[in-house]
Amino acid sequence: MKRILSTAILCMLVGVSFAQKKAVKEAKKAFESDKLTDARDFIKPALADIETKDNPETWKLAGDIENKIFDGERAKQALRQSFNEETMYVSLYNTYQPYVTTDSLGQLPDKKGKVKNKYRKDIAAIMKANYLYFINGGVYFNNLKKPEIAVNYFEKFWDIPNLSLFDELLPEEKLKTENDTTYQIVKYYAFLCAKEAGQSDRAIGYLKRILAEPFFENNGTYTKQNVYELMANQYLVEGDSAKFIKVLEDGAEKYPKSNYFMTNLVNIMIRNKESDKALSYLDQAIKNDPNNACQFFSVKANIYTDQAKYDEAFKTYEDALKADDGCERALEGLAISYILKAQDIKEVASKAKTRKEQSDLDAEAAEFYKKALPLLLKFKEVLKGRDANSSDIKQTVYKLRNVYYNLNMNAEYEAAEKEYEAM
Repeated sequence: MKRILSTAILCMLVGVSFAQKKAVKEAKKAFESDKLTDARDFIKPALADIETKDNPETWKLAGDIENKIFDGERAKQALRQSFNEETMYVSLYNTYQPYVTTDSLGQLPDKKGKVKNKYRKDIAAIMKANYLYFINGGVYFNNLKKPEIAVNYFEKFWDIPNLSLFDELLPEEKLKTENDTTYQIVKYYAFLCAKEAGQSDRAIGYLKRILAEPFFENNGTYTKQNVYELMANQYLVEGDSAKFIKVLEDGAEKYPKSNYFMTNLVNIMIRNKESDKALSYLDQAIKNDPNNACQFFSVKANIYTDQAKYDEAFKTYEDALKADDGCERALEGLAISYILKAQDIKEVASKAKTRKEQSDLDAEAAEFYKKALPLLLKFKEVLKGRDANSSDIKQTVYKLRNVYYNLNMNAEYEAAEKEYEAM
């Protein structure tokens, strides 16, 4: 009984094997007769069958079928005839894996240990001819708002020049990528589509790959610094704060004049209440990029203000204004620091034990209000001069009103009050 069953199973397997080999023949016949849809249907099961899937002829035919469909639609396009653009690009994409698999199988040594890959030259010629159409395919699907498909085309455009099937070509015959800015831009397209498709791991993988490969600047449109910024943003989107900070640190080290890395690092340290670390980064930023001293000095001074270290804050804001006398952040920040200092003194004065002590403290507070006044007035004029948002100007008028009140400048206070209410 067991022998009968075994024989039956063996016959079944032989039948399946024969059927798939027959399918390959039918696919070839349909291919040669331009019945390409039938050819595609015939070849599909043979690509998975144990008896035919390891035969390079099977995969070569599968690639040729797709290529013939692609060529047919491309010819119609060139002749300005009606053509199916989606079919054209889908078939183009479907040539990739069959041809790569064909070449891989063709590189296997025969029984004598020799490699006789008769497919490589033909496949290399076809893939070179079709290469640029992978960009077009990516653009086509991206315009259809299908980034999850577009990314595959851009990735293949990125991959193809590095395929081993081109190894035997002469240098002048190979696809050129050296100093090719288009090749670099397509890498970004792959990243952007992966990001748009919500494929975050894939997007980050592309950025890492860009950094690992030779980098070609594109007239400043895309720079290596941009790659670090994009990677940092991607980790931020993922909520991976450790990797976000690590990329910021790497970027700050490589691009010390970049505001992006240093500013984000400082903000993180401030948020984490690591003031000393933030101050250290700011000192380095000021040293690396004196042109942005206004911003960095102002942030540093603000940290001192938050710590109620007013003397350090005053000096640091003054340093910012020495670097740029129109530095808005320093004008406003120094004025606020003076006001906060005055408020602290008035708080102490309210608890004074003697009238003289209170009077002396009130006079000391008034001096700080007086110092704040010209800064706020100049800040207001700077805001008006650049047509700033009305809410920003209104907040400045509010601060001025407060200063006038504490200096008993009644006429000015009333004018500020009316101005504030009218805004």
